[in-house]
Amino acid sequence: MKTKNNKITVITLGCSKNLIDSENIITHLNKNGYDAKHEKGDAETETIIINTCGFIHDAKQESINTILDFAELKRQDEIKNLYVTGCLSQRYKEDLKTELPEVDDFFGTNIADILAKFNIDYKKSLLGERIPSTPKHYAYMKIAEGCSRNCTFCAIPLMRGKHVSRTIEDLVVEAAKLAAKGVKELILISQELTYYGLDIYEERAISKLLEELVKIDGIEWIRLHYTYPGKFPMDLIDTMAKHDKICNYLDIPLQHTTDNILKKMKRFATKKDAIDIIKYAREKIPDIAIRTTFIVGFPGETDEDFEELLEFIREMRFDRVGVFEYSHEEDTAAFEMEDDVPEEAKKYRASTLMAVQREISYENNLNKTGSDIRVIIDRQEGDYYVGRSQYDSPEVDNEVLIKTDKIINPGDFVNVKITDAEEYDLFGIIK
Repeated sequence: MKTKNNKITVITLGCSKNLIDSENIITHLNKNGYDAKHEKGDAETETIIINTCGFIHDAKQESINTILDFAELKRQDEIKNLYVTGCLSQRYKEDLKTELPEVDDFFGTNIADILAKFNIDYKKSLLGERIPSTPKHYAYMKIAEGCSRNCTFCAIPLMRGKHVSRTIEDLVVEAAKLAAKGVKELILISQELTYYGLDIYEERAISKLLEELVKIDGIEWIRLHYTYPGKFPMDLIDTMAKHDKICNYLDIPLQHTTDNILKKMKRFATKKDAIDIIKYAREKIPDIAIRTTFIVGFPGETDEDFEELLEFIREMRFDRVGVFEYSHEEDTAAFEMEDDVPEEAKKYRASTLMAVQREISYENNLNKTGSDIRVIIDRQEGDYYVGRSQYDSPEVDNEVLIKTDKIINPGDFVNVKITDAEEYDLFGIIK
């Protein structure tokens, strides 16, 4: 199918895994004669593809609102073609077809399906050729698709299927191609990074993958996201400690800390498991930054459970914490439980948790004043160059703001002395 002017805009909602799917869609389109772009695209764009998120209520609502906005533009004849793909349409395709007749077609999470609409065959060989929407010095790389866990609160397996690892050989090829394009920081993602390899190698092979990725010239930082705590492979910590290229940064979504809630969540990890992982990581890598996420308001969560969670956060002093208010999702196991924590209580617990974490973050940042750190520059903003240390991932973590008369380019590494700190930002000068 050809559009009148071949201009296509892809709107991406949700997580970085969705972002990679959009990047691959755009790459395939452009390799086949289309003029496809991310987000704003071109004023003459006639075709819109919305890559949706269907994870929790707020994300679903954002996706629906975005579809409605573009459906209105189609009614006004400002765009000609409107397609919806991704997690929301994978989960609710038939309902959406009924409710949104302005949409020309709906597709799920398999990008080959929407490419077929444009008479394009999906080719794995183009994965390393994808056009990143991120600044050119860093890129996400999806090492697996889907999830074989059955956490009771989560609908991701319904939308993405079971865990399917990509081979080490394919990932090394993709990483090398990205490095050749100027990517210096590689951010590894999947639903569960620590499960990697079990399906194709019959062992947890994340360390073996890392041993190959660190050999790639041009890649200076490798960052790990979404390391599930259940049956955590401790050799991963040893591998991280061994290689300077692997950032001293671990994203480990714990979701809760009381064993009764963890059991209801079917997390297959206990409070002791979490403590053991954190303790071992800090012993092996004393300056490691640990990011985690928690869910508050899960069915049956009592005030006592929440207080135990707060105390755990105070004791562990995580570097980064995110919080979700529990979303009662149909077709998940938790949907059969009574959603018995009032919305007001969920909001209170979320805000209270983040208030505690803000204090910890501020104290941790103050302790960095006077220290020297290596920073990668992301952009210039007003009077500041804005960058990150190895302890911070793009968009979700701390930034380092630098004032200097020197000319610095995005992707440059600079050594910075930290002079001041706020809750989520550091300030420094170039040494």
